[in-house]
Amino acid sequence: MEKEEGIVVPGGFLGTSEEFTPGMGVYDESGNIYASVTGEISISDKRVIDVLPKVGTPPVPEEGDVVIGRIEDLRDAVAVVNIARVEGKGDREVAASTQAIIHISNIKSGYVSELQREFGYLDLVKAKVLDAKALRLSTDGNDLGVIKAICGKCKGDLKKKGNTLTCDKCKRVEVRKLSEDYGKGLV
Repeated sequence: MEKEEGIVVPGGFLGTSEEFTPGMGVYDESGNIYASVTGEISISDKRVIDVLPKVGTPPVPEEGDVVIGRIEDLRDAVAVVNIARVEGKGDREVAASTQAIIHISNIKSGYVSELQREFGYLDLVKAKVLDAKALRLSTDGNDLGVIKAICGKCKGDLKKKGNTLTCDKCKRVEVRKLSEDYGKGLV
């Protein structure tokens, strides 16, 4: 019996140990061979059956990476960010619910008196990983900072006008630590 090549998922039956020799990405259970990863079936001339992974593992933020995340909480000296993805590592979401912090001293160069003047609740931010173990982030740099924000009063989208943000619905004006990528549809 010639096994048709294609995509399989873990646990997918591939054949028997009489037909094939188990290779990478498969396992043998009582003479039956099954896929252990999602991927493409490959059968060599010597009847070795492999499953070549097609789905990479979710990325884990590393020091120096640029990440995109949402501000989940604002405290006196830190903003809590839920990291959604790592730039340059595919469009996959990160490995787990990954919460990081941006300390008030890492928002921008210069003195920051009030964290709430730089970020708003549910803002999307682009930040650089300073410490991968403690998940400390920085938005110091022109390309880092808020990339999408909503009005603190009516929850409408804020549009960039100069160095401020204006709500088209209620005309409220707000300030943020803006990225030069604000409103460019990166997310």
